[in-house]
Amino acid sequence: MSNLLQGLNIYLIGMMGSGKTTVGQYLAQSLNYRFIDTDQIIEAIAKKPIPAIFEQSGEKSFRELETQVLGELSVYTRTVISTGGGIIQEQMNWSYLRHGLVVWLDVDLEILKKRVAQDQNRPLADKLESLLNLRRPLYAQADLQVSPRVEQSPQAVAAQIEELIPSVLKSQVQLDN
Repeated sequence: MSNLLQGLNIYLIGMMGSGKTTVGQYLAQSLNYRFIDTDQIIEAIAKKPIPAIFEQSGEKSFRELETQVLGELSVYTRTVISTGGGIIQEQMNWSYLRHGLVVWLDVDLEILKKRVAQDQNRPLADKLESLLNLRRPLYAQADLQVSPRVEQSPQAVAAQIEELIPSVLKSQVQLDN
């Protein structure tokens, strides 16, 4: 698989609670890639959790930092990158995402609500449905859409993505020729 990817980064997009970090770690391990979570990088740079960034500096400031981080990470190769749920809202970010393979973890709203309700560190959890409706057309621009089922483990979702990658890469190669 790594030979087919030729070092191409894989960007995981989707709503908060969709499993991007957990699935991304398994996918990176399977591909022998490094794994990076943009939210973790942002928190390390800002020296505070994301909800505090939103509260103290506002969403605009957070989004600017997010774009800066994504831009710096996009020069890497052989990396699975888990992105923040709203990263797709900034047009500039798509110029970075398009340097790799973009995978949308399209998780059912009811599952997202359950997962997010259990995590007190999730900003905007009360706006989940409206955010999903706003973002869905942007997520749909991904190269690959995967809809994990409730009973599917993160390892199984990572394996499913890995299994689907060749079909996406073949179609991209045909488009490039």
